[in-house]
Amino acid sequence: MKTPAICLTTIAFMLTSYSAASIGAQTQSLVNTPVTTVPETKPAPATLAQQGRDPAEFPAYVETLKAQARSKGISESTINSAFANIHFVDRVIKSDQNQLEKKIMLDEYLARVTSPEKIEQARAQYQQHQNELNSITARTGVQSQYIVALWAMESHFGEIQGKEDIVSALATLAFEGRREAFFTNELMASLKILDQGHITPDELKGSWAGAMGQSQFMPSSYLRYGADGDGDGKIDIWTNTSDVFASTANYLETEGWKAWQTWGTEITLPEGFDSALAGTKTEQGKTVSQWQKLGIVFKDGVTLPASSQKSWVITPDDNLGRSYLVFNNFRTIMHWNRSYYFAISIATMADAIAQ
Repeated sequence: MKTPAICLTTIAFMLTSYSAASIGAQTQSLVNTPVTTVPETKPAPATLAQQGRDPAEFPAYVETLKAQARSKGISESTINSAFANIHFVDRVIKSDQNQLEKKIMLDEYLARVTSPEKIEQARAQYQQHQNELNSITARTGVQSQYIVALWAMESHFGEIQGKEDIVSALATLAFEGRREAFFTNELMASLKILDQGHITPDELKGSWAGAMGQSQFMPSSYLRYGADGDGDGKIDIWTNTSDVFASTANYLETEGWKAWQTWGTEITLPEGFDSALAGTKTEQGKTVSQWQKLGIVFKDGVTLPASSQKSWVITPDDNLGRSYLVFNNFRTIMHWNRSYYFAISIATMADAIAQ
């Protein structure tokens, strides 16, 4: 299983609350309804302290992490410097537990994260960095508009990278226990990054979940996909855009990007379409011509792809909204972040940049 980078923008806009209007409508529906006594439902505990696990145990847990780091060959000097200011970060627990609590519909999500202003900024950055982007595209086959779209979505062109201490955040999430193995592995990867001298402990900042730099790579993704874009012998995804672009392209190329191919297109499904056919699992793929025989219709003006090309139907809002026919590159974007909303936003942004 590949380790995806975690998108701050995606997380932020997947969270929403009920509007006053919707609450009012629900209240109105209760008028003249017989009163029934319902047992009080208490909200799920939100913090470790509320769950009965005492954050006072965190220092002892940190010692076990240090021992594990030593067993993996991390130097004592790196361990001492990385853990010098270690602290328990309760807010990352809340963020982790609540990130998918409520969901908005795709159209609202796209309106927020692919605003006209953001698209204009992306086009300007695309033009500004055209020479180095073209060089990366020629080398990898990953079209530059997708590189810029990911840059825009992950960190708003490097402006929003997160300010959490990565070591503290990952140690806290490992201590929580729900995904201990995952976050412990990411912590060990962050220590390896420090041990190799790519960045200092004071500079190792990122999102609450441990994602780092302008590409918001998790530490293990940095080690696996990080690339030196300008040949200076360093891989700096925090301040060097050449390395950010090269690393992004390397991720997509390594994960199976098909050079010069597109991501997909919006379609109309026939009435009574079998929803079990929708999805991006390998076995759910069919050729374009097979989908056409099942009744899918392309939007007016769409250039039809080769009828023999493998493709998948997705319905992000469960047949309540738009439907798409997507190709391999869309599935590659989903290796980065396993969210239909995120992948569609990247594709939509890329298309707008290239217009």
